[in-house]
Order: sequence, then structure tokens, then C-alpha cells
Amino acid sequence: MEADVVVLGAGMVGVSVAAHLQKRGKEVVLLDRRRPGEEASFGNGGLVQREAVFPHPFPRALAELRRIARNRSVDAYYHLSALPGLIRPLFGYWRNSAPDRYAAIALHYSTLIATCTTEHQKLAEEAGSTELLRPVGFIRAYEDAAAFAADLAKAEAVKRDFGVNFVALDPGALAVAEPHLRTGFAGALHWTDPYAVNDPHALTLSYAALFERLGGCFVLGDAATLMRHGAGWRVSAADGATVEAAEAVVALGISSDRVARRFGYAPPLFGKRGYHLHFKPTGNAGLTRPVASNGFLLAPMRAGIRLTTGAEFARPSAEPTPVQLRRAEPIARTLLPLGDAVEQTPWMGIRPCTPDMLPIIGPAPSQARLWFAFGHAHQGFTLGPATGRLLAEMMMGEAPFVDPRPFRAERF
Repeated sequence: MEADVVVLGAGMVGVSVAAHLQKRGKEVVLLDRRRPGEEASFGNGGLVQREAVFPHPFPRALAELRRIARNRSVDAYYHLSALPGLIRPLFGYWRNSAPDRYAAIALHYSTLIATCTTEHQKLAEEAGSTELLRPVGFIRAYEDAAAFAADLAKAEAVKRDFGVNFVALDPGALAVAEPHLRTGFAGALHWTDPYAVNDPHALTLSYAALFERLGGCFVLGDAATLMRHGAGWRVSAADGATVEAAEAVVALGISSDRVARRFGYAPPLFGKRGYHLHFKPTGNAGLTRPVASNGFLLAPMRAGIRLTTGAEFARPSAEPTPVQLRRAEPIARTLLPLGDAVEQTPWMGIRPCTPDMLPIIGPAPSQARLWFAFGHAHQGFTLGPATGRLLAEMMMGEAPFVDPRPFRAERF
């Protein structure tokens, strides 16, 4: 098979890159070891997070560090065996979370986040899947009044500085918004701009179907077989065929470094593992929108109420250890009437993170016609279409719609 571009990785980011390139007249082959959207894009909270102008920082308060170090929390969990291999990236993560560095990083990050809902809406309109983008936002509920007051002040600053909208809910307003939640919360923030998606896999598949309707081709294959072929690239498909292309894009999430290292680039990627499990609601109970509280998220999905976890740090080859789900489930059952689990085995995925919390988007250093789009951490689902447009514009020689320099690979 011959193409102008081969895109490696069919998650939300890779699918979006492929669709944007195909829209611009490129002949694109999208290749992955699994069908589109079956890796990290499959398991998430189903949110297009317009409010997430601040990436997740490394905790710096001593009390917070002590809490996490005890390794008993719901939102963070670590394997002792993983810590030696994480020292360097986590030190960089901690260093970049210092207030002055973090403020500069957030300004760069917010330029992409500001476009996320618009870019999703555009692709969904073309894909015919706008019904999956539910404009209901999400709620963060607080049991502690002091924490609610502190985050309310931050939310007001986000609204003032970044134009993100929210509504503060007292306990009575929260009960009206989500009547099946238990009472007793001190208050809540309803972020109104995000989209809630009750089937994230279906949305990714709709963008993949758009790509194919535009003339693109999806094939199963092994991205690790990528090699130089003349001035371009060659990679093996699963049926024994090969794909030859003038340009290649690496959009493999946490696996991107394995391919990038073969061509002289060693990104300091590290993974945050996350889990989800669906539960049948009891009786007529349910949620109108996702609700975050106590270090986890409850999201209404077609499959049931999805319970999603925070971050787990483990060695890449470690077996799944859904400790956070086991800790979160009994708390979740006190917040919402939940019945039996839908699946026997929890789903696990890995978020690809960088020490400066910014994705890597742009040309590969010292490798002509090789491009990168990975490292989106918690927001690959949110930022896929924006990343796809940005990289396609760069590859086509168009004026980028946001400044790509903060995301350049050479910074590492």
C-alpha cells in the first residue's frame, strides 16, 4: 500500500490527525494493532474539558505529599517497585509544578484547551455524531466547606482570565441538579462549558468513520516495524502487506517513546494508569452529567454509571492492580444508589505524560518527514481534534491556528 502519510496510533489523537490530513487532500493510512479507540481513548470520564486550562500539577504542599506518600488515598496510588524508574521524570514534573514555571506552562496549555469544544464540534458535525456531545458540563461536589471555598475562588479566576463559565451550587441547588446524589455536600461547582460524552468509544469511531468516508484507509499492523524506506517510511500491516508513505506520524500514546527512540529521540514519557468499571444504577437512579468527588468521577454512560479512578504509578509491565477502584467503590455507593458491576474485570489504560505537562506536537528532531503527536496526559480525548488540526496545518505548510512552539519536541 502506498500513501502520502501513515499515522501510527488510532486513539482519539491519531484518528483526529488522520481525519484532518485526509480533509486536506492527503492520502492517509491509519495503522494500529487494535481497532480505533480501543486503547486509552476507550476508558475516560467522557469529558471534553474546556475548563481544564490548568494541567494536573505535581503536589507541592507538604501535607499533600505526606497524604500521598502513605499510599492509602483514592486519587493516587503507586507501586514501590516503580519509583526508581520514575525518579527523573517525576523530579522534572515536581520542578515544573513550581508556581512560576507552572503559570507559564498553563498559559501555553490553555491555548489548546480553549479550542477543544469548537474543534470537537466541527469534527462531530462532519462525522454526524453531534448527539454524542452533550452540552451539560460536569459537577465537582465538595464535602469540605473550606475546599469548596478555595476552589470557588480559583474558578472565579479561571472565568475572569480564561473565559470559562461555571455556576456555584449550594446544597439545595445541587439537589435540584442531581436529585439522586445523596445530601450533605457543602456545595459544588457546575462547569457548564465542557461536553459530556456518554460513549467515548463511539465518538472516536465516528471520527474514524469520517476519515474512511473521506477516502482514508485503516489497517491493523505493528507500529514497531516502522523503518526508513528511501526518503520516506515503511511499516508492516497485519496481513503481511507493507505500507509505504512519504511521511509518518507517531501518535501512539504511552507507546510512542518505543518508536521515537529508534530514531534518536528519547522523550521523557511516563505513565499514569487509570481504571474504570460500570455499575447498574438502582431503580430509577441516575445522573444528568458526570460528577467528581472524593478523588474519583461518576459518569453516566450507555453501559451504566462509569466509576473512573485517579492516577496509578506502576512499571510498564506490571499487572493491573485496581486498588483505587476497590477504595472508591464503597464511597461511590454512599453517593449514588449503585447496583451490580456490569463487567467482571475493570478496564485499565495508561495516560502518556511529560514532565512539563505539555504534549509533544510537531516535527521529530533530525528526522525529515517524521512527526509527533503524543504526551497529552489526562486530556488526549479532550485535545485530539485540536491536535489533529494543529499538526495537519504544520505538515501542510499552513499558518497554525495556535502557536506550536511550546509543544515542540526539541524542548526535551
